[in-house]
Amino acid sequence: MTQQLTLGIRLRDDATFDNYFSGQNEQVVHNLQMQEEPYVFLFGADGTGKSHLLQAACHETGKKGLPVVYLPLAEEGLMPAMLDGLESMSLIALDDIQEIIGNEDWEYALFNLYNRVREKGVSMIVSSAEPLASLNIKLADLKSRLSWGPIFQLSSLSDKEKQRALQQRAKNRGLDLTDDVVTYLLKRSSRDMNSLFALFEKLDKASMVEKRKLTIPFIKDYL
Repeated sequence: MTQQLTLGIRLRDDATFDNYFSGQNEQVVHNLQMQEEPYVFLFGADGTGKSHLLQAACHETGKKGLPVVYLPLAEEGLMPAMLDGLESMSLIALDDIQEIIGNEDWEYALFNLYNRVREKGVSMIVSSAEPLASLNIKLADLKSRLSWGPIFQLSSLSDKEKQRALQQRAKNRGLDLTDDVVTYLLKRSSRDMNSLFALFEKLDKASMVEKRKLTIPFIKDYL
């Protein structure tokens, strides 16, 4: 069960643990999947899958019929008051908290939320593009709350792992991406996983429209 917010924020159907290529992040994924800790701080560079993992954790809790909420703080139009009452959830996932750090109203709202979730026994995962020590947090007590649980860093994938991640994504859709096709894509597109997956989505849709396989000649025509 996912709490529906007024902005229509929803979980992506494909943002699951099964659909995440962990690479060197197996221990982090295991911890999130097993929900071994009530509070987790997750950080990593763009393309390491922070948003994917937060939504996957929400999907996992939602399977049990428990209420969850995923809040991407980089979205425009969000207000600190949106944190009020979230302690009624079983799991709260706050994505990209670096976007609200330095804003006094947001920092106090997040600090108070931490206090309420601890009283209620609610779990919370937050993600950041920066390490906790690098965040310019004005409210000292908020920094201590953010470090209540383990702090995990997500590692970027190697080129070989990126290849396997793309092939896994394709396999989950019943598609076969050969090694030479993936190598061709890696040489001719941005190498971060967000861009690679976005390109794969476009190629997949285009191949279905044109009823052609994902081959190098097809990709050449598309690009």
